[in-house]
Amino acid sequence: MANNYFRFKQFVIQQDRCAMKVGTDGTLLGAWVSAGDCRNILDVGTGAGLIALMLAQRNPEAAIDAVDIDTDACSQAKENVAGSPFAGRIHVVHASFADYASTTTSTYDLIVSNPPYFVRSLKNPDMQRRIARHADTLPLEELMEKGRRLLSPDGRMAFILPADREQELRALACGKGLHIVRQTDVVPVSGGAAKRLLVELSASPTASIEKDTLSIEKAHGEYSQAYIALTKDFYLKMEE
Repeated sequence: MANNYFRFKQFVIQQDRCAMKVGTDGTLLGAWVSAGDCRNILDVGTGAGLIALMLAQRNPEAAIDAVDIDTDACSQAKENVAGSPFAGRIHVVHASFADYASTTTSTYDLIVSNPPYFVRSLKNPDMQRRIARHADTLPLEELMEKGRRLLSPDGRMAFILPADREQELRALACGKGLHIVRQTDVVPVSGGAAKRLLVELSASPTASIEKDTLSIEKAHGEYSQAYIALTKDFYLKMEE
């Protein structure tokens, strides 16, 4: 059974009422995304608030809106935010992204999401987990289309997705007037195939894509130095 909480260096994530627990994907995205120059950030599908809290830790000047469709997740995210050092800078909103995007007057320097990504798999009978896991509740196309309208002129969108959705991502981005400007292929163990894709997109193309590969482990049971460096400010167990 998963723990009811996950302790990071500067905050604690209570997660007993959330369908999706703290995992590597969310932590990777929160640690990897370019957030240093952002003043207004939107976390779509915040769950228990992990990415919003990570970005608040990384950028002390940022104001962060965190949106989720699930009532229990929003309640738990609010509690996690209130118990953190960043309570004054994170605003949790209970709404679908479609509703939020159609009513907000805000624009964002960064829109970040660890979206539900199961497309063709058997759906979980538990409604809360189905909403959190399956893409029909927040299709990537909708996320990109509505998110683009909320971007500031130099704003970026950032996602973590299964590596096998790269071609779909590129096709959707092209259709929505977005360009991949940064990409990291995530490999579980050095020398293996990529399993996850970290991407940043912008409405303005760049001369070249900033692209690299991150191995989580350099050998089974041994974290790579790059992964340690990326996550050491958050994970209690990580020290260089």
